[in-house]
Amino acid sequence: MTTAATGSRPPGSRRRAAAALMALVVGAGALAACSGRGAGPAPAAAGRQRAEPGAGSWETWVVTAPSVVEVAPPPGTGSERARADLAEVRRLAAAPTPESDALVSRFGGDVPTKPWTDTVLDFVSRTAKNPPLSSRNYALVHAAMYDAVVTAWYWKYRYDVAPPAVDEPAVAAGPDPSYPSEHAAMAGAAARVLAALYPDQAALRLEEMADQAALSRLYAGTNTRSDVDAGLALGRAVGDYFVAYARTDGSERTWDGRRPPGIGRGPAFWEPPPGTVSPPTDPAAATWRPWVMSSPSQFRPGPPAPYGSPELRAQATEVLEARRNLTPEQRRAVDFYAGVEGSSLPAGVVASVSEADLLGGVNSDLDDGRLTLPRTVRAMALVTVAMADAGIAAWDTKYTYWSPRPENAIRDLGLDPDFTPVIPTPRFPAYVSGSATYAGAAEAVMSYLFPERAATFRERAETQAQSRLWAGIHYRADAAGLDMGRSIGQLVVARARGDGADADLASGG
Repeated sequence: MTTAATGSRPPGSRRRAAAALMALVVGAGALAACSGRGAGPAPAAAGRQRAEPGAGSWETWVVTAPSVVEVAPPPGTGSERARADLAEVRRLAAAPTPESDALVSRFGGDVPTKPWTDTVLDFVSRTAKNPPLSSRNYALVHAAMYDAVVTAWYWKYRYDVAPPAVDEPAVAAGPDPSYPSEHAAMAGAAARVLAALYPDQAALRLEEMADQAALSRLYAGTNTRSDVDAGLALGRAVGDYFVAYARTDGSERTWDGRRPPGIGRGPAFWEPPPGTVSPPTDPAAATWRPWVMSSPSQFRPGPPAPYGSPELRAQATEVLEARRNLTPEQRRAVDFYAGVEGSSLPAGVVASVSEADLLGGVNSDLDDGRLTLPRTVRAMALVTVAMADAGIAAWDTKYTYWSPRPENAIRDLGLDPDFTPVIPTPRFPAYVSGSATYAGAAEAVMSYLFPERAATFRERAETQAQSRLWAGIHYRADAAGLDMGRSIGQLVVARARGDGADADLASGG
């Protein structure tokens, strides 16, 4: 199969694409570095200052409706508790310390999901390599934060509590009501989900992190103790919904060790990399429940070229030649998208780059109000949910065909008995590329969010897919995952167009 990623682009164009990608990543990193406050808190981004009175009615992912998570009324105006809350936040905001400033900066950035994204990226890098499990977990954490924010907004506009009146707050309060705190809600949800997904990590550490996120809003002068306490409780309740959901998605299933009918052993089918006896990585992931697809096989492509066929021999020869003629630009793309054991894996790389895109959008004149806090959190949920289904779809295809990896085929076909790829061969079949499928899914979502940059996202996705051939771990045909991912991304986009956020933006609400 010939795809747009690999069809007729000349080598020079591919090298330029890789170089352009590196420049974009460097630029995004520079933007991220500039967002730190240095000596003091940075002011809120201008794009954040548009109110979102309708965000509490946006469609949620798991929570059936924001109203099912009950939030107790705030302290009454002029009550003893209200007076104590105001005195506390004024006292803390008026006496900043390096430690309090660090908390305000960490949890109050322009992409408010970042501390929690960084945490799940770290947890993924500490566990055994399992790409579909990583993308599942990225989606669960980010969708939980989104549902927590929507739920917080539902209650904000029912109680309509103004932010505390604080002289010279570290961060300008937003235009929406302050009770309950959205930052605390995100923290409560993310900590609860992460503790369930990674039980080997310290749950106490996560709860302490959530408490720090809540406390940071007092230091910032934007929320009272009652605001953040209500937000934490709300977020933890939302997190419990996601923990229950995660227990029913099929991810607990294990492979029975049997290959399906028609799939044998030997060079015609996937075998572990030469010199190893490792089992395949999580074939059961092909059976998990998707978020938006009707079934894991919804976008399954036709079979790859059979082993020993002229087509496969030509593809294997192309991989061999690419390995021998690797350019510095191609090597940088290979390294950037490698996603090897001990890293955040390919979906984590895509999530990080998408986060940098959002940071650039918040600080861009092109934003036009699209990236308020609820919309930024929504964007990360859309990208990660698309990648979760991309992982399931890729694994369905991989374990339908069990196609051999280039390292095995190049040796078994006698093309080069000593061939080794640039990065280690993954322990799962070649067709289709999971990395390409993630790239296509993210491209579709990001192009919906930033249509003026669609060409950039497309070229970047194509470079990511092509990097797997340059790395020596995929054939050109494996980039069929790009179109699969794009189709999945379009399902997410279709849902996004009807979730209420676009209608609010169009109405100026």
